[in-house]
Amino acid sequence: MNIHNPNSATLRAALYLRVSTTRQAEHDVSIPDQRKQGEAWCASRGYRLVETFVETGASATNDRRPEFQRMIEAGTSKPASFDIVVVHSFSRFFRDHFELEFYVRKLAKNGVKLVSITQEMGDDPMHVMMRQVMALFDEYQSKENAKHVLRAMNENARQGFWNGALPPIGYRIVAAEQRGSKTKKKLEIDPLHADTVRLIYRLFLEGDGTSGTLGVKAITCYLNERRIFTRDGGRWGLAQIHAILTRTTYIGEHRFNTRSHKDRVRKPASEVAIMAVPRLIDRETFDAVQARLKSRNPMVTPARISSGPTLLTGICFCAKCGGAMTLRTGRGSAGGTYRYYTCSTKARQGKTGCKGRTIPMDRLDHLVAGHIEERLLQPKRLETILSSVIDRRQERTERRREHLAELHRRITDTDQRLGRLYDAIESGTVDKDDPLLKERIAGLQALRDQAKADAERTQLALDSTGNQAVSPDMLKAFARRARERMRLDNGGYRRDHLRALAQRVEVADTEVRIMGSKSELLRTLVAASSGQSAAFGVHSSVLKWRTRQDSNL
Repeated sequence: MNIHNPNSATLRAALYLRVSTTRQAEHDVSIPDQRKQGEAWCASRGYRLVETFVETGASATNDRRPEFQRMIEAGTSKPASFDIVVVHSFSRFFRDHFELEFYVRKLAKNGVKLVSITQEMGDDPMHVMMRQVMALFDEYQSKENAKHVLRAMNENARQGFWNGALPPIGYRIVAAEQRGSKTKKKLEIDPLHADTVRLIYRLFLEGDGTSGTLGVKAITCYLNERRIFTRDGGRWGLAQIHAILTRTTYIGEHRFNTRSHKDRVRKPASEVAIMAVPRLIDRETFDAVQARLKSRNPMVTPARISSGPTLLTGICFCAKCGGAMTLRTGRGSAGGTYRYYTCSTKARQGKTGCKGRTIPMDRLDHLVAGHIEERLLQPKRLETILSSVIDRRQERTERRREHLAELHRRITDTDQRLGRLYDAIESGTVDKDDPLLKERIAGLQALRDQAKADAERTQLALDSTGNQAVSPDMLKAFARRARERMRLDNGGYRRDHLRALAQRVEVADTEVRIMGSKSELLRTLVAASSGQSAAFGVHSSVLKWRTRQDSNL
């Protein structure tokens, strides 16, 4: 039905044009095509076109569209800037039937009508119902299209192909294969920034060789102070460092479709697509970083546990239910006060919750500390436990040496290429004012400077690890000093020193299991041998040095 009015010559029209993607602009609903049809439609009816609102790359499923909001504001102001809003189809205006009706009525209250050049209809109840039905269909079609597109993108990711957007720092996008007119792309390691990622992990776990381990804020300051910039040449922020330390992409598992596009709510694991990419960080290092981050999280490890006076609070657990063993006090028949560890589940719920045992505090403290002194802090035992970690560190050192050699080759090659360009300029073969030549020289210089910076960092890492060779004498000295420093003059124990050696204690009916991390143990040994404190506070690291039940119980 045509809404042509006898007084149409006085009507002022506003065009609203929208496409949601650049792909759509290549089809019959492109902005130029919508504009051409809209202007012709207004001219044929004698409407005066007063304004055009153009929205590019915006979805019609919500109202977060700048031009849309500007148009609504103009249409609801008093007096309104126009009398009708002209769209190609109602789906250009909104793909949500509720929102469509809301804004149609909002404009109508100010005397402004919404009309479609391809779906013309009047204002009687039947046509209002038809418009609502069409809006429901548009909304359904939009959701179905989104579902199919997301399914295709998930499958694309599972096959190892990149779906778009900026890749994580340390990676770059490369063409992988051609499928018809589409070029499939994958991620490969970016040699210019991969070492920056490795440096961040090393600083978090090992420090820079002159101090202890660095936290997220300290790493941010370290990089910015040394002018190690982000990929776009900017300064680092805390969120960027934390994202790098927690991103599984670096262990070869990029997660796609992790959050809802609309509300950013995390999706269940069953809906997440895992995309295989080249690995930058080994899994053991990544797991150790996650454990350290977890242990430093105040929501996981309260400050009172990290700084409390009790030796085993926060690392002692019931072997039956996994609940924490907490300190309890009581009075004996003689009036004296005694202290003991008991299962927190049992203390709260009684034996129906857990039948875990209670053990005097002094007894368990002496048992754990004595075992560490007698069994762990023996040079031969330390050598056995740390052999695999030392081997891995040596392999990492070899990889760094190979990478350093590759960087030096790149620097030499770049210098040679620059030299040839300079020779060509001097001989007059090329024009020195050629903008392409200047761009080429600037690119080579940037490549050389980045390679030099990477080489300096790699050399620093080699220098810091090269002095950490573990010798038999070092093991003997460490074992002796650790035994001495762990004990206090009054017969007690230094809490921080003990926790640098053991990170979890489980109490069962007939045995006590003590667990620790090989990596933490090696870092403690190296730090103590270099004159630093052997204490690293409380850790919830991956526990690996308790290799056999019989040898560490």
